[in-house]
Amino acid sequence: MGLIEHLRVPRDREGCYQPGVIERYQHSEEKVHYLIREMFLAGVSTRRVGEVIAPILGEAPSPQTVSRVARSLDAEVSRFHRRPLNDGYCYLLLDGISLKVKGATGVKKHLVLCAYGITPQGEREIISFRQASAESEAQWEAFLRDLYDRGLEGNGLALIVSDGHPGLHRALDTVYPYVPRQRCWVHKLRNVAAKLPRKVQEPCLKGAKEIYQAPTRREAVACFRKWAKEWHSSQPKAVSCLEADLDELLNFLPSCPRAYWRKIRTTNAIERAFREVRRRTRPMSCFQNTASVDRTIYGVINHLNSTWKDKPIPEFTRSS
Repeated sequence: MGLIEHLRVPRDREGCYQPGVIERYQHSEEKVHYLIREMFLAGVSTRRVGEVIAPILGEAPSPQTVSRVARSLDAEVSRFHRRPLNDGYCYLLLDGISLKVKGATGVKKHLVLCAYGITPQGEREIISFRQASAESEAQWEAFLRDLYDRGLEGNGLALIVSDGHPGLHRALDTVYPYVPRQRCWVHKLRNVAAKLPRKVQEPCLKGAKEIYQAPTRREAVACFRKWAKEWHSSQPKAVSCLEADLDELLNFLPSCPRAYWRKIRTTNAIERAFREVRRRTRPMSCFQNTASVDRTIYGVINHLNSTWKDKPIPEFTRSS
């Protein structure tokens, strides 16, 4: 076509011009999307995300844009549920959390079943989670079977710690029948407290706590007999409640080093992870659908696992 001479090139020295073909932040879209996603997972609502990020972008992304960016987590959630698992855990903690989800006929409660693992080196990880309609034997068995099929066969497990739900224990009989079980002392003492009048709860539970603080299993059994003798005549239901599961409540004593006892005699470790989930979900009255539950739970879990990486539990490292 020939040489073009005297071409006038427009300059935008004050930064006022915005082309209609290329969006304002498209040159750094990946970083912006990452920022939006992290803010969403931190608990900022979709509308507030736009307000907070507007000074950076020069304009506020719409709630629809934020929701679209959040939906990009779906592929990561799918990979998390399908990834192979190693069989190097010595302690497995199992529990569930209840969340509200909108359905066709209204708001319903959904359970999220979770598995938390600890290695002999004290490395911790939330291994998996799945939504369930109920904390039944069938739902727990499907969850545990998925762990087993992906590689967690339980060859190195010293204890499985749980709250003692009957459905979970029947599922464990099927999937991990030969692994010893530890009943959570916190859950058990709550059950005992529910069978006590308020005026005697404090002294009765104080005596019960001395059982798991004993240095050996033999002394723990002796503490139980002393406590039972004191309270059986006035509070027989409370004593029977504890007595029924005493063996599983004391499995942690001979099964692991003393430095580990505080960490594995309860499900407190996984309960603390649930607190992070509730902190994230507190601004929301309920989830819009089950997919949003998976995204949010995965985001919280991924953050916790990243935080725990290369930070083993101190009690484990001191005793090794």
